[in-house]
Amino acid sequence: MTGRPVQTFEEVLTTLEKTIAELATGTAPLEELVAAHQRALRLLAEAQWSLDELKARAGEIAGKLNDLR
Repeated sequence: MTGRPVQTFEEVLTTLEKTIAELATGTAPLEELVAAHQRALRLLAEAQWSLDELKARAGEIAGKLNDLR
């Protein structure tokens, strides 16, 4: 993981879920809601990046397993 924070996919997803729950209440001041929305967008991008990395690694492992057969 080059240039990315050391956070697991599950950690990013948990933080994203908390942020979305915060947004869903709609009770925070507008500035906090905007900040939470921006945080959610960053977390979503991080989760997608992590998921893509995990899929690539799984593909590599599957390829190696097929080569062993």
